[in-house]
Amino acid sequence: PKSAIRIFPQFQTPPCPARPLLPPAPPSAPPLRSRAAMAISTDSRGEEKPSQHSQEEKRWVLSDFDVGKALGRGKFGHVYLAREKRSSHIVALKVLFKSQLKQSQVEHQLRREVEIQSHLRHPNILRLYGYFYDQTRVYLILEHAAKGELYKELQRCKHFSERRSATYIASLARALIYLHGKHVIHRDIKPENLLVGLQGELKIADFGWSVHTFNRRRTMCGTLDYLPPEMVEKTEHDYHVDIWSLGILCYEFLYGLPPFEAKEHSETYRRIVKVDLKFPSKPFVSPAAKDLISQMLVKNSAHRLPLHKVLEHPWIVQNADPSGVYRG
Repeated sequence: PKSAIRIFPQFQTPPCPARPLLPPAPPSAPPLRSRAAMAISTDSRGEEKPSQHSQEEKRWVLSDFDVGKALGRGKFGHVYLAREKRSSHIVALKVLFKSQLKQSQVEHQLRREVEIQSHLRHPNILRLYGYFYDQTRVYLILEHAAKGELYKELQRCKHFSERRSATYIASLARALIYLHGKHVIHRDIKPENLLVGLQGELKIADFGWSVHTFNRRRTMCGTLDYLPPEMVEKTEHDYHVDIWSLGILCYEFLYGLPPFEAKEHSETYRRIVKVDLKFPSKPFVSPAAKDLISQMLVKNSAHRLPLHKVLEHPWIVQNADPSGVYRG
């Protein structure tokens, strides 16, 4: 109903970007920002804050969208291609079932995902434009990444070339520098959480495990193959966990599988804690790439190669496309 209130009252929905999503809206169409749930104004320090009249503005409802084909499905719902009717902007509509969220006790995780992702503005981070809900479902309005899921592309290719891998790793390093500058750690960087935009640019897409870094944490989360030693051992961790995950990702891009994979979880845990890092003879991977991986996959988190040094590493400099887009 039009009078529905929003599920996260303390969060203010950001406006959409000035550039149109594809396909472009017709010239006569109103901008998507006019349909945002809350108006945004700027205070004297240049920070975004809700305007006083924002409570009177219209809220999103499902009838604002033409919903198309399914783009994917997850544990708690589905993602659909959708078009916002008034502007003709194309978005991805993530539909989550309240009953499943409540049953799995992940409402707080969804709240955190929305609160964090909605305030991020980076070319390699998927935009969250807004959200709304009805009696049974929660809807997230997301940027549409036209080329889909990276892990499917990795499965198709078996492994990536060094130029492609370096371009992706450099893009992600820049995105993580941006996140860490906002006091956010992702904690679950992996191929399944990465999408590819229309131009071939990588997009970090899932912020369900993300947290602000004001306090060091002990929570076990993320994906087993990508967990760093400090999380396996349940000791305090901070933003250095993302550097470890980037090293794991670089290895998987180049070899087609994560470095500490084993048949039994207990063996994977052991290999992670011991940093039992091995480089197979095939496919061929250059010594420079192995050197970068080895400098990121270090047990002592404080000794991992800083992200700005990752960007300066010879392998990245020699192989990564400066545009951040892999062009085949």
